[in-house]
Amino acid sequence: MTEAFETVRRTADAVVVTADGRNLLLIERDWPPFEGAWALPGGHVDRGETSRAAAARELLEETGILLATNELAQIGVWDQPGRDPRGRYVTVAYLAVVPAGTPIIAGDDARAARWWPINSLPPLAFDHADIIAAALTRR
Repeated sequence: MTEAFETVRRTADAVVVTADGRNLLLIERDWPPFEGAWALPGGHVDRGETSRAAAARELLEETGILLATNELAQIGVWDQPGRDPRGRYVTVAYLAVVPAGTPIIAGDDARAARWWPINSLPPLAFDHADIIAAALTRR
């Protein structure tokens, strides 16, 4: 009997909100899938890296925000089949709270980085609206 194993890729995402609870950080994706769509900062977990370290690294690379890994609180794991059109992806999402007015600069895979009012978010890529909803209930 031959078993088929599914290739599973690991990612990490960061939900970053301002301490006043008004704004949430999003990046505009510069690559497919969802090129041009707004999304959470995040990306692939590198070999030998924890998902928490990946979330901090991707946040720095995509937005210029430098946080220590202990400033990221785990929200949960999203592993629904079909959540990513590239194949099977499992993401661990983290929440970080930063001072209002924290400067950001788009970099790496981000076409743009922007603070959005939490009550007026744009349509989001992937299942990021679900991740944000879970994060905001934990604040």
